[in-house]
Amino acid sequence: MQSMNRRSVLKQAITGAIAATAWSPLTAQTRRAANDRLTVALIGCGSRGFNLLNDFLAEPDAQIVAVCDVHDLHYRDRDWGKGPQCGRIPAQRAVEQKYGQARKSGNFSGVDALVDFREVCGRDDIDVIVVATPDHWHARCTMEALQGGKDVYCEKPVTHLFGEGQAIVREVEKHKAIFQTGSQQRSEDVFRRAVEIIRNGVLGKIERIEVGLPPGYDGPQGETTVLQPPKGLDYDLWCGPSEVLPYMRARHHRWWRGHRMYGGGVLMDWIGHHNDIAHWSMDMDNSGPTRVTAQGWTFPETDVYDSPFHYTIECEYANGITSTISDSNLLGTKWIGENGWLHATRGKLTASEEAWTKPNFQSGSFEARKSPGHIRDFLDGVRNRVECIAPAETAHRSITPGHLGYVSHALGRPLKWNPEREQVENDPEADQLLKTVSYREPWTLAEKS
Repeated sequence: MQSMNRRSVLKQAITGAIAATAWSPLTAQTRRAANDRLTVALIGCGSRGFNLLNDFLAEPDAQIVAVCDVHDLHYRDRDWGKGPQCGRIPAQRAVEQKYGQARKSGNFSGVDALVDFREVCGRDDIDVIVVATPDHWHARCTMEALQGGKDVYCEKPVTHLFGEGQAIVREVEKHKAIFQTGSQQRSEDVFRRAVEIIRNGVLGKIERIEVGLPPGYDGPQGETTVLQPPKGLDYDLWCGPSEVLPYMRARHHRWWRGHRMYGGGVLMDWIGHHNDIAHWSMDMDNSGPTRVTAQGWTFPETDVYDSPFHYTIECEYANGITSTISDSNLLGTKWIGENGWLHATRGKLTASEEAWTKPNFQSGSFEARKSPGHIRDFLDGVRNRVECIAPAETAHRSITPGHLGYVSHALGRPLKWNPEREQVENDPEADQLLKTVSYREPWTLAEKS
């Protein structure tokens, strides 16, 4: 792909040592006492950001103290004035309305609405940063938050580029931070039960796994007229570390992921959900496939987007299981074993044996971790300093086959992957293409001290 080829010849990867920022990270000993409310800041106030905002507002031991977005007010992909409002101003208003009664009692002094995420991450009165930006900002915001001593809840995919993921995993470990990825299916009962059925051997030996994701964009999803960025939007800051492409609605709110400068297409949008469950079921949270091949990729006939409309990624694992990650598979995760099949998707579990799908079915002695809810699991992790159900490395490993798929497609060949070393074996060109992290100047993955 053109965008991947551009990245391969840009400046050297920023995957070495990450310089610390001027402030020192907080330690567990300096965290707030367990009976205090955790202070939370939200970066990214779009549709998904508002979902998370409402989730955190519902938790009595969390308090939103700041919201941050480069756009003051918008209606996502809708016409102006149609549907729910998004942006920095509506987010601030939502928090103040929720805490209105607390203001009267003197327990709430207001919420700050900021444009630059660095102002948020540098504050010492914030415990938790929630990152709900477009994908190309995930790593940069997360790195700033971690180096500012914060715990982080970051939407999936945890990073936009493979090298960013490696850097974030290292930084989380360095600071002993608590990190939760927004792969919320880990906290849903249907998927937990499916994982228990597989790992207890109910299906016998698993032969293959079919990971079904939605198709990409078959054409422009909005108006393609090149416009001046709307008033109230800092478009240069929105583009940030990525190239500033001409502004159009078809490539902005909601639809930005169609272009590789800002996202990884629908493939990378969804792989962190259903392939994450596949890895969980194989006990591969810190590992991955040994061979990856991109097959049957097709692209929309438009230069607005450069991510695939149809796609298949074939994976082989050391345990003998093969998988396909494809929009031609049934949405969800399907396991085919010697004793039958099982399929899990949101809100529904189906199988060749109906008894396996019953909530009271006893699959065996292995019990997968049961989450109290994805946000609650994160807040409990922050308070108790224990790993969450969807930590950084798990998220990074779950989306790695997608990154490898892009490289395999770009080079037109299968890749032999060493999951322990995280290296494409016997193919330096592919390994370099995979790990290159190039940012638009003056942005870097981390601020220098």
